[in-house]
Formats: sequence, structure tokens, C-alpha cells
Amino acid sequence: MKKTPVTSIDVARHAGVSQSAVSRTFSKVPTQSGVSEETRRKVLKAADELGYRPNALARSLITQRSRMVGVLFSYLDNPFYANALELICHGLQRQGYHALVFMMPDTLADVDATVSDILQYQVDGLITASVELSSGICDHCLAQGIPVVTLNRLQDNPQLSSVTTDNVGGGRLAADALVAAGCRRIGLIAGWEGASTSRDREFGFMAALRSRGVELFARTVGHFDLARTEDATLRMFDVSADQRPDGVFVVNDYMAIRAMDVMRSRLGLRIPRDVSVIGFDDTAMADLPTYELTSVRQPVRQMVDGALRLLFERIAAPDVEPQHLILGARLVRRTSLRSAAPDDRPEPRPDDIAAPGNDGSSSKTSDLARS
Repeated sequence: MKKTPVTSIDVARHAGVSQSAVSRTFSKVPTQSGVSEETRRKVLKAADELGYRPNALARSLITQRSRMVGVLFSYLDNPFYANALELICHGLQRQGYHALVFMMPDTLADVDATVSDILQYQVDGLITASVELSSGICDHCLAQGIPVVTLNRLQDNPQLSSVTTDNVGGGRLAADALVAAGCRRIGLIAGWEGASTSRDREFGFMAALRSRGVELFARTVGHFDLARTEDATLRMFDVSADQRPDGVFVVNDYMAIRAMDVMRSRLGLRIPRDVSVIGFDDTAMADLPTYELTSVRQPVRQMVDGALRLLFERIAAPDVEPQHLILGARLVRRTSLRSAAPDDRPEPRPDDIAAPGNDGSSSKTSDLARS
């Protein structure tokens, strides 16, 4: 015979308190529950004796809050996004929320269909990373009062809050560092060209080269995919020595690590003697002795903290104006970037500093600062 579930009313009677006191005791945000410590002890003792467990679904019907946030990713094989997801989940849990994680399909039409399905779960908000959303689905979310925050992506809709690194400034740092290291045949391996991150990093990189009077020597596209990155690297470097770059910027570490493996194992190139390599993200793998990859650092913890803050603000006050946080980028120099001979070093520019974001976090840091 199935046992009748214990309810909050049963706990209230057993503890000698009101039902609302039981509900507040099991609030996911205890600091807002307004329950005395003595009442809390009574309720918890009664709940333990009766075997009571709060019903989150029932509570959501009363509060009209599911305390779930949809978290959307296209892929997690890039360590940057795996780290971001872990930080997002922990950050949500600290505030009494839970992540409803979805991996998005490849096509925009399928993404919109999947997001429509997600909204049936009555999520309180959405955080998207490595995901492009159509204007239609964004408008639908806003019309339903569901706040959307994009992480490491920019959307065309200005009503969506966003958090990014200064990708344009980070691209400039990479170009300046390669030129300062004495590289003269400079290449670029771009990511997926539909992604704002790849476009912005390339834009800043090209602008800095032009300001230095340097023309891009070679360009290929890795699409943020390992197999395509391998092909792109071979196309760029499997040529005679005078036809290949002596320095290359790869727009994220995920591709840069694969490019370094190909250069060494397939082509026998020495890094940085034959070619200097710079990535973007500064993932944990960049710091491994195997790679020692020079990389533009994204402050992933601060990015996630900012995204969660913007999300919670819009959940609490849906009419609050959207914000667009841009955090400062910083180049972390390691041995994949060669040191220039004194005669090869160009005159420094007055603005050769870390790319500042609007958080003011890196206004005075050298662009060649070591970790």
C-alpha cells in the first residue's frame, strides 16, 4: 500500500507552528525567509521525524516561480565553456536556483524550436553561451517576461543583456604582441564566421596590424572545430618556409592547441623558433608545460558573476534597462611567443596597455603582463 506523503500542514501541526512558517523555513533563499532560529529548529526537527521533503513543483505553482534557469550551450568540448557551465550551475545554486541545461542543435531553425520547448518548463530566465538566437525567439522571450542574458556572445537585439570580454581590444593585443616579437609574416586562423566573438577578435587584430603598417600574410578558418582547424593549419603551414607565417593568432585556445599539435607532429615545426602562436581565452590547457601557450585571457569567473547579476536583476525587476558588460582583456605571455631581438622591437605606442573593459578592471596592466 502506497504511503500517504507528508505535507507541510502535517509538519506545521507536529512542530506547533503555522504552515507559512514551514514554507519560509524551506525557502530557497533563507536570508529572506524571516523565520526565527527557534522556529527553524522546531520545523526541521518535525520534518526529520516525519520524513518530510518540500515539493518544489507545488511551491512553484504558488509563487509563480520555477526557480529554474535555462542554460543553453552549443558545445562543451571547448574547456572555456565547460568551466563557464560549472560556474553558472554553482552560482545559481547559491541563490536557490537550479540550471536546466540544454545542448543546442547546429541550425538556427532547430535552435528556435528547442528554445520554444524549453519555455514550456516555465523557466525564470535564460543564459545563452555559444548560441545564436533569432530575433523572433528573443522577442518572444521578452514578450513573456523571460529575461535573457548572453554570455560571450552579442545579439543584434539591444533589449538582451550581455556579458563579453573586450574581444576587439583582445585582438589588438594579439596583433601588437606578434609585431613586437619581431614577426613579419603574420597569419590568422579564424573561428566560425557567424560568431560575434570571432568577428570582433579578427576586427581588432586587423585594425592593430594596419596601425602598425603590417599586412596580413595568410588567413584560414577553423570554425571552432578540431578537424577543420587541423585542415586549416595544414593549408597555412604545409608550404615552403618563405610561404608560411612566422607568427599566427588563433582566435581561441581550443583551436590553438590543435594547431600547435599539427605544427609539431605533422610538420616538424618548432614553436616559437619557426612560428610564434597566440590564442584567446587562457584556458587551463594553455598553461600546461606541453603548450605554454601565450593567450588573451578572458576573466571567465567575472563574466559568469556579471551574467548572473544581470539575470537576477531582471528577474526581480523585469522593467530594468538591459546592460551590456564588456570586461577587460589581458595578454598572458608564455613561451609560444618568441622574445624579439632588441633591433626587431618597434617603438611602443602610448596605448600599449591591456584592453580596458567598462568594469575598469585592467586600466593600467601591461599588454605583455605575465601570469
